[in-house]
Amino acid sequence: MDRRTAIKCLGATIPTLFLSKFSLSQAHLGKAPFHPDWRSLENYQVPEWFRDAKFGIWAHWGPQCQPERGDWYARGMYQEGSDQYNYHVEKYGHPSVFGFKDVIHQWKAENWNPEELMELYQNAGAQYFMALANHHDNLDLYRSSHHKWNSVNVGPRKDIIKGWESAAKKRGLKFGVSVHAAHAWTWYETAQRSDKEGKFAGIPYDGKLTKKDGAGKWWAAYDPQELYAQDHALSLDSKDDNTVHRQWHWDVNSGVSVPTKAYCENFKARTLELINNYKPDIVYFDDTVLPLYPISNVGLEIAADFYNKSVQANKGKVDVVINGKILNEQQRKCLVWDIERGQSNTIEPQPWQTCTCIGSWHYDRRIYENNHYKSAKTVIHMLIDVVSKNGNLLLSVPLRGDGSIDDRAREVVTGIGGWMAVHSEAIIGTRPWHIFGEGPAQEEAPSLHVQGFNEGKGKAFTGDDVRFTTKGNVMYAFIMGTLTKKQLRIKSLGRLAPNSRKVGQVQLLGTNDRIAFQQLDNDLVVTIPDSFVQNSIATVLKIS
Repeated sequence: MDRRTAIKCLGATIPTLFLSKFSLSQAHLGKAPFHPDWRSLENYQVPEWFRDAKFGIWAHWGPQCQPERGDWYARGMYQEGSDQYNYHVEKYGHPSVFGFKDVIHQWKAENWNPEELMELYQNAGAQYFMALANHHDNLDLYRSSHHKWNSVNVGPRKDIIKGWESAAKKRGLKFGVSVHAAHAWTWYETAQRSDKEGKFAGIPYDGKLTKKDGAGKWWAAYDPQELYAQDHALSLDSKDDNTVHRQWHWDVNSGVSVPTKAYCENFKARTLELINNYKPDIVYFDDTVLPLYPISNVGLEIAADFYNKSVQANKGKVDVVINGKILNEQQRKCLVWDIERGQSNTIEPQPWQTCTCIGSWHYDRRIYENNHYKSAKTVIHMLIDVVSKNGNLLLSVPLRGDGSIDDRAREVVTGIGGWMAVHSEAIIGTRPWHIFGEGPAQEEAPSLHVQGFNEGKGKAFTGDDVRFTTKGNVMYAFIMGTLTKKQLRIKSLGRLAPNSRKVGQVQLLGTNDRIAFQQLDNDLVVTIPDSFVQNSIATVLKIS
């Protein structure tokens, strides 16, 4: 049996040659303006609120934070000999006896206070908030009628998304949810393994358990296969732990195990229920393009449905956002492109977003203990650079398993808030100029790799680097670091520079005083007063 025939037997829908169109009849769609195909989704326009927002904070928090051992714990704990496997065996026991379902059972979120945290995030200048709705570990963090493994039934027995939603909307923040569960099918394949060596050699990990094995156990009412989704043949080369990355795009030629139609439809039902019940303004998909694309059209169907319901609720206008990764030029018109841990090197024609974290995506106690969080300065420099290129920054702030924020992460957030309290007008509601900046850092900017991951690879910003934003007739010039001279020269604002403008006045944000300047042919020369106490992160000139 060839692979394509095998796929059909599994019940997955594979569009011919992976074309983006999907044959739903107009009668089925009624008068809805968006259809589940790329040509139709090109009619999407990014709402102005998202373009204005610029800065969001993300709680990438769930049961994988409970062990406090870093990202992808629910996969790594089943990789014999890995750091997370060794940690798990020592802390919890062998994964044939104590699996990730049991980590979920221990996760109680007992110190989670969404109201207090949202107040902190709002004070930091965030305009939108993103909550993890599920991860590749396949636990829904909301009340779900399509998936028994959810945080209301097990673990903390709390509707996590409801708590976040209420706290965000109460404060006027736009609310988002991030959805990652489409990849549980292959991501959890390590749970099917067994040790190759030692006293547990050959004994299957708990990813092989079924509901009938739960008699007398705390999980007797739950089927582990619904969580682990492992009632399928492994992907080819699945014993290679890098396979999951190579097969992330659901390319059947890579040997990836193709999910059944039932799996795809269940993911769709869970996601639509999340959207319909919690009414997010943003849905972030941690997928190449859209979930399960191109082996299934459920991602396109979810997108069209989300946009259509927004049109109906907003008098014919789409007022919501979908984030997707690794998009081609057409897809960037249909969704908002998200770059993971990196940024573009140019002003993008379409609004975009970079997502990053001050530490690990899932809480890692070692990063805290070694004081390795990004500083407020690093985050703000990234924010300025991204905004100058028509982008937004979504910043993940790690939370401990119990839902609390540690003192060092709090210090970073508070530091961001201190700078934003003075300078946010140069960020929020702005648009790019015809160039994003000048200075040595841009001359050595690193190129993007796949979905991102060029973060921190370029030359560090200094006081010789400048970034620009605009708002109406005002331009903001950010000096990215400590000023070393009292006279500042900006070449891009010289009288003869391309697209330069006549300067009427210059003000330092944080003061009400105008400062001396001289607009020459080749430079704008600004004199910094001796009395000015400069900000060590970034000084901002307001130029009219």
